[in-house]
Amino acid sequence: MAPAHEVVDGYLTPNGPSWLAHANMAPSTSFQTPNSPLRRPPFIPYSSFGPEPAPEDGAAHPPAEARAESNESSPSNEKDGDANHSSLDKTMATGGMANVIHSLPYDAAWLNGVATAFFLFNIILFIMNCVLAGLRFKLRPGSLKHSFTDQTESLFIPSSVVSVAIVSINICQFGVPRVGPWLLRVMQIMFWSYTALSVLASSTIYLVLWSTTAFPIHTMTPTWVFPAYPLLLTAPFASNLIQAAAQANQHTVTLNTPAIALSAVATQGAGCMIAFMISAAFIYRLMTQKLPRDFQRPGVFISVGPFAFTVGGLVQLGNEAATILPSDFLDTDMAVPIVRVMSAFIGLWLWGLSLWFFIVSVGSLWKVIWPKKKMSFQMNWWSFVFPNTALITATTSLGKVFENRGLQISGCVMAACLIVVWFIVFGSMIRSLYQRELLWPKDTQ
Repeated sequence: MAPAHEVVDGYLTPNGPSWLAHANMAPSTSFQTPNSPLRRPPFIPYSSFGPEPAPEDGAAHPPAEARAESNESSPSNEKDGDANHSSLDKTMATGGMANVIHSLPYDAAWLNGVATAFFLFNIILFIMNCVLAGLRFKLRPGSLKHSFTDQTESLFIPSSVVSVAIVSINICQFGVPRVGPWLLRVMQIMFWSYTALSVLASSTIYLVLWSTTAFPIHTMTPTWVFPAYPLLLTAPFASNLIQAAAQANQHTVTLNTPAIALSAVATQGAGCMIAFMISAAFIYRLMTQKLPRDFQRPGVFISVGPFAFTVGGLVQLGNEAATILPSDFLDTDMAVPIVRVMSAFIGLWLWGLSLWFFIVSVGSLWKVIWPKKKMSFQMNWWSFVFPNTALITATTSLGKVFENRGLQISGCVMAACLIVVWFIVFGSMIRSLYQRELLWPKDTQ
């Protein structure tokens, strides 16, 4: 007979035994008292309208816990486990730090120097990651193809596309105002190429996942939204490109600003809507299966990024509406103020949502901050940094639009804290490399 908590709860949870772990699956008749809670059907990983298919080799099915465990992200046990697509998380975080410092409302030479240092260091990290990943795919034939069907690594394949966007945004911020018009032409071509690549990469990765892999809802984490992240960098890319052209006063290069802005809003909106739907699934998973496992908790911060990136991109584009839109746009001379007001209030709405997800993400770490608890370093620790760079940029952008001193100061304080977090995470990564916990098999002494 099943334990009492299974009879009451019904669903399989990470903290309780599996219904499928019992050998006796014969139906039974039981009676409930009037005051007893209603029983729910057990959570099953196969179709509920037919019997579970038997294995072809006649072997017994593994316990449901083992099947669920195989579907959840877990620390890698291979020597090249971190020379994969998820290793680009640190380049996204490092480039995001340069973007954060550039967005601060204060202009100082030392701040520009720190931001430029992050930018240059990020380029080094990006090249190094590309070389290591290329060596892995060359030395291990078939690993590139396998990465597209692996339930953990496949979700991080778009991180290479996102890293390209971060580097391109930094080039617009630090390179275009200081270099000739040729770089602005290159970045304009880069924007259109990236927009097409982001749509193609996002749709292709999701299609491959939906065709080859099954993700049960009880293993759901915010990393499911990661294939949509390339779409979420188009509006920030467009806004920084338009701002860089205005700051450089390079009149010899003509940007088709309405086309750039409108295409960016379209792709950004697609990514944001995908994030909305996946966030709804994540909240359903939290309500029915509790928080993810301890080593997955840093990934909860990924839910902050989609809406924060949308805020930063829309607000910055709205602030440049006078530069982007022609005076007779849509046959009205009120288009510019209307766009500015709408972008500001839509951004404020989404900023509140991203802030709420940030609070939930911080609260999910309460279990692992006690002295007796220890969470070993993994590459998903960079989720402490990268999504929150978007939240800070969104905060400073809203502070600029509303001319709110409190938001501007809050953005500066958050930026200072995030710089400290970046150094902690980077130091932990170096320490893990030194102690052979990364890029080293766990069974090797």
